[in-house]
Amino acid sequence: MFRRWAMVAAVALTAAVVPLATAPAASAANGFYVSGGRLYDANGNDFVLRGVNHAHTWYSDKTTQAMKDIKALGANSIRVVLGSGDRWTKNDASDVANIVSQCKANKLICVLEVHDTTGYGEDGSATSLARAASYWLSIKSAIAGQEKYVIINIGNEPYGNQNTGNWVGDTKSAIQTLRSGGLTHTLMVDAPNWGQDWSGTMRDNASSVFSADSLKNTVFSVHMYGVYDTSSEISSYLNTFVSAKLPILVGEFGYNHSDGNPDEDSIMSITQSLKLGYMGWSWSGNGGGVEYLDMANSFNASSLTSWGQRFFNGSNGIKATSKEASVYGGSGDPNDTTPPSTPGTPSASNVTSSGVTLSWSASSDNVGVSSYQVVRVNSSSETTVASPSTNSASISGLSASTSYTFAVYALDAAGNRSSRSSAVTVTTLSGGGGGGSCDVTYRVSQSWNGGFQGEVAIKNTSSSAVNGWMLAWSFSNGQTVTQMWHAIASQSGSQVSARNESWNPVIAAGGSLSLGFTGSHNGTNSAPTAFTLNGATCSVS
Repeated sequence: MFRRWAMVAAVALTAAVVPLATAPAASAANGFYVSGGRLYDANGNDFVLRGVNHAHTWYSDKTTQAMKDIKALGANSIRVVLGSGDRWTKNDASDVANIVSQCKANKLICVLEVHDTTGYGEDGSATSLARAASYWLSIKSAIAGQEKYVIINIGNEPYGNQNTGNWVGDTKSAIQTLRSGGLTHTLMVDAPNWGQDWSGTMRDNASSVFSADSLKNTVFSVHMYGVYDTSSEISSYLNTFVSAKLPILVGEFGYNHSDGNPDEDSIMSITQSLKLGYMGWSWSGNGGGVEYLDMANSFNASSLTSWGQRFFNGSNGIKATSKEASVYGGSGDPNDTTPPSTPGTPSASNVTSSGVTLSWSASSDNVGVSSYQVVRVNSSSETTVASPSTNSASISGLSASTSYTFAVYALDAAGNRSSRSSAVTVTTLSGGGGGGSCDVTYRVSQSWNGGFQGEVAIKNTSSSAVNGWMLAWSFSNGQTVTQMWHAIASQSGSQVSARNESWNPVIAAGGSLSLGFTGSHNGTNSAPTAFTLNGATCSVS
């Protein structure tokens, strides 16, 4: 997202860009590719991105439902915000693989972007395109082989308003680093000037940047906010690329912004007339005074904002113009009847008197695994105890000194269910001496619109140490934990559990420890009134 709230320039409306020679579109390819200034999918069909931005790295707990909702509203793609670990928490290969799987399950083209580069050269916290390129190579295992479904947006808005001339060399180097590292995906590069390219740096150098890609498989992305407040500016900028047969899309835009009032109607109508892609910012979760850019109130697809209604349902909007990528069956059998492969046998860890963590080898699917179903097996009956989107689950609410048997199914977006995995039997620990003599203090240390930071202190008031702990509580207002430190979080509905990390399993007799977390809420944020430690009730201070 464009994060600099004041701009001091306007877009130059004309430029000399050397047209590139065009090659005929192939009938099939390993993945997306560019020809004649157009983007084609692996089946050789012209593809126009019609998508939504989603801030996964800050709202990872919302991603599964967000993809389903964004697809249901008609989008054919999603731009997923990731962290490289330089500024925001790193989304590792396992997490990215799950994102790609969910994109495929929802038949969305996955545009993955590193957000840590935002405003580099002006924002001292931002990182370089070279660091972003290193990140992509570090998660290569998650995206290799996914060229039909994934586009790599190397770095979000990789320069602010200073030293923008360096954008050219840095972008070329990043492209060449990824190609040398074996990535053959279509690459997407954002403009400098916080994405808006008012200096014309990307526009004027696009031909040489495109030529620096050995595969000639790079597309350009401009972000249109306050700089683009007239139809003529929008048309002039986009047509410069079209005339030069260079691929261009609008990777972000909104209906309003603190740096001016973008002309969203012209952005949508002009991209439609030129058959160019657009991706709106953003699904939900905006802060810092730009909450008006949320398309859905509190991630609720049934409560679209005025911007969301305009974007999805208005003239030249998503529902009117979006077409699903043919790699998802648009030109073949639309009915997916193939179930995922059988998950691996679950293994148990972090067993306490009231809970256990299960993990298993992931399933595969011809389109993508959307979720798993963890069941408790009792003779000939089954009870679902968790429905995670990844291949692990924390189970709480169990009785002490009791034997439980668990197994797992895999499901895809079409509802096909795999065969049941082999089962694992777990016996919970004794409750004696492992919890119950405890006191918990809960407080909210910070609050902001729709979010908060919580702190929980646990005191062991018994005369013996607790070795291996799980603290559990319930929220009463629909709050959701988004990130936790000093403990490993799991949440199912209102039920939250926090279990020890590998390095802090012991609470000494008379000792205390603290954990912290960030969370979201829908307006009311009442404190929990009851806590259990390893299944035994604690007093609350």
